[in-house]
Amino acid sequence: MAKYPELYEAILHGDAKASERIARQALSENADPMELVTESMIPAMDEVGRLFECEEYFVPELLLAGRAMKAALGLIRPMLAACGAEPVGRVVIGTVKGDLHDIGKNLVASMLEGAGFEVVDLGADVSPEKFIEAVRAANANIVCLSALLTVTMPAMKTTIEAMKSAGIREKVKVMVGGAPVTESYAREIGADGYTENASGAVGLARRLSAERQVP
Repeated sequence: MAKYPELYEAILHGDAKASERIARQALSENADPMELVTESMIPAMDEVGRLFECEEYFVPELLLAGRAMKAALGLIRPMLAACGAEPVGRVVIGTVKGDLHDIGKNLVASMLEGAGFEVVDLGADVSPEKFIEAVRAANANIVCLSALLTVTMPAMKTTIEAMKSAGIREKVKVMVGGAPVTESYAREIGADGYTENASGAVGLARRLSAERQVP
């Protein structure tokens, strides 16, 4: 049972107004910001992911849950930063150069935020140079590349090669995904992991982030 069940339920059911109101009230009553995240918000998003895997939830439910989580997180994030709380990991995410599709990428970004990651979303049609700049600025440990068109898939490899040339490839784990992308293609271009949906991205990001922390 979540420590703050009303916040858990609001996120689970995609009620952004309720999640913001409940989070605001809890904070006014001196609730621990980190406990709100770890005891209610992350468990709620984990359950959303489970329901999606079971095909009880679909893309609209994921989007609504993500919005509800962001509504509460918007109040809590400044407090976490003020007390020096560290995120689970730092992620830079974007759809690669030449590709304007972003629904899948947006879902992944929301799910990762809900899992406690700090996410820098670069949007769509992102050049390798923008990825590199964002990784350096955010001190990211994970880069997520999305491509929804077969013709833009090569931009994933181009981006990874650019990170090598810039000297940052060894500092980050690279995740790739999108409708035409496969596990074998991910290996072929030198990515560290592939996931076929937003829910699976959370587990993969957690594993890769943990690997980066191993000496």
